[in-house]
Amino acid sequence: MSATSLLITALLVYVVGAFVSLCLRRNEQLSINISGGASIVGGVLGILACAPVLISNDTALVLFQTPFSFASFSIRIDELNAFMVCVISLLVIVSALYSFSYVQEYKGKGAGTMGFFMNLFIASMVALATTDNAFFFLVFFEMMSLASYFLVITEQDENATNAGLLYFFIAHAGSVLIMIAFFIFYCYAGSFEFEAFRQTTLSPTLSFVVFMLAFLGFGAKAGMIPLHGWLPKAHPAAPSHASALMSGVMVKIGIFGIIKVGIDLLGAQNLWFGVIVLGFGAISSVLGVLYALAEHDIKRLLAYHTVENVGIIMMGVGVGMIGIAIKNPVLAIVGLLGGLYHLLNHAIFKGLLFLGAGAVMYRVHTKDMDLMGGLGKLMPYTAFCFLIGTMAISALPPFNGFVSEWFTYQSLFSLSQDSNIVLKIAGPVAIIMLALTGALAALCFVKVYGISFGGAPRSEQAANAREVPKPMCWAMAILAFCCILLGVGASVITPIIAKISTALSGLNDFALAENGLVVANSEVNTALSTPMIAIMLIAFFALPFIYYSVTKGNRLADRAKGNPWACGYAYEQGMAASAGSFTKPLRLMFKPLYTLRKTVDIAPATYKSIDGLIKGATQAEPFWEDKITMPIARFVPWLASKIQWLQGGDFRVYCLYFVIALVILLAVAASM
Repeated sequence: MSATSLLITALLVYVVGAFVSLCLRRNEQLSINISGGASIVGGVLGILACAPVLISNDTALVLFQTPFSFASFSIRIDELNAFMVCVISLLVIVSALYSFSYVQEYKGKGAGTMGFFMNLFIASMVALATTDNAFFFLVFFEMMSLASYFLVITEQDENATNAGLLYFFIAHAGSVLIMIAFFIFYCYAGSFEFEAFRQTTLSPTLSFVVFMLAFLGFGAKAGMIPLHGWLPKAHPAAPSHASALMSGVMVKIGIFGIIKVGIDLLGAQNLWFGVIVLGFGAISSVLGVLYALAEHDIKRLLAYHTVENVGIIMMGVGVGMIGIAIKNPVLAIVGLLGGLYHLLNHAIFKGLLFLGAGAVMYRVHTKDMDLMGGLGKLMPYTAFCFLIGTMAISALPPFNGFVSEWFTYQSLFSLSQDSNIVLKIAGPVAIIMLALTGALAALCFVKVYGISFGGAPRSEQAANAREVPKPMCWAMAILAFCCILLGVGASVITPIIAKISTALSGLNDFALAENGLVVANSEVNTALSTPMIAIMLIAFFALPFIYYSVTKGNRLADRAKGNPWACGYAYEQGMAASAGSFTKPLRLMFKPLYTLRKTVDIAPATYKSIDGLIKGATQAEPFWEDKITMPIARFVPWLASKIQWLQGGDFRVYCLYFVIALVILLAVAASM
């Protein structure tokens, strides 16, 4: 089968799985199995369809006629589209495997309906990533937003409803901006086909307007600051396997849209396109991790880290756009490589962390880290996989997060050497902000892992926790393995992603990997060997343990045992470090930035606007009823009572009415 045929089959599997799951919602176990099975089959077909395109660099295109004369349904699978579908499909497969056990918690709460919206959500993302028509792009964008909205409000409590409402408004506000941008293109191209958009040249002013509209619209979906307010509320409200997809791939649709409009359609000809993306990315990365540090809710903390990592991705994309504008292949290719590589890596390790958080919540039934503790011994597989995820997101070698951030650093170093004064300043500033982000991220996840998995249990639920079912463990293990594989195997992955960045930039490529090394400059000034780093790190930790095991003898027999001693006081549970105490010094140090969170967060203003709208509607409804509806309702009976005498019930009177009517009709006819 061709790539497009496989992709269409995958979409049909998702849609059929969604509706079958909905129809069988009363048999919840069967519905769960069908929903998860359809997601796995669709994900495998998506990878089979798009992986060959990534390797061969061939573009697949198919066109279908529709009832709409102004828009045909076209599917295009090029390098960027195939990359997005592969990222989505990989995380879909793992999340579906996880759902077989995890969704058991939602029996009696609409598990079948959840499967319906989950598969529609996935299908809309895959269709959006491959459609080559602006009209259908917007249709699938709306489908994705609506399906994810219903996943957010799954719990049906006040927090979930409020989070869903905020997400609904911000998502659709972004849709309006994107719609206006595409309509401007349509006015000049005369078609909704992206191919027509690519062939259209807009004036510099108009292209800047189109870019800013699209940037803000897609930036809201990506969760960049200051349009991030929905993200730390919506992601924790959704089920954990849905949170993994929303944080791991849905927000990347925003990044995909920025690349699609800024580079694919507009050609990134304006230097300020890249500078704006770089600036917003740098701010989002620092503030995202700072806000994460102050959180006690493990899922809200991970949601803020999504803001941080979206910022890092935007930094790479911004440098790449700058490189395209100034025709610098190193900046263009390495910057985009760093951004796209981190897009993939973030999907993997953030998906792993959300699944790990879901596993903890599955057993402890709380999101509050201060009520966890001691889970490392009770849930060893979850703890080990979560540890790998924390090291990957902290950009520690040799895991995947380290490689993509290394490419981003190298692109920023090259940017700082440009002769343009704006770029010469922007490069070092962005490097400092990225370094600060990395340090704070490592600190944050030391807190997360230490408080949640280390120490003694802080609640009865934590003390009674046990390992989660095998499907959930397997799903986490797959993503943990991918974190290692994408790091150690960087020399294999880099050329594949480099082809995408080269195709997007349209500039001459150069070798970025050879003999197990990855490089970030055409002159090979820098090189990185992740396999060697892995070997050295293993040796660094393994050799002391080997030496200790050989020479320990009977020294352990003299080891003192007993209760912990705390400077003359008996140990108490309250002496243990908490999530709040761990980060209190930083929260005091960066207090102005935490105050700024209330200023830049649009959520309070949105809630206030919604409350005002509800209050106005509440006042308007009685006014309409009292002044218009009720007077009419009173007038009709009054009028009926006045003319009631005409219906006296006398047959002779009714005959008189007929005679009068005939006379009137004859008079009218005679007058004509």
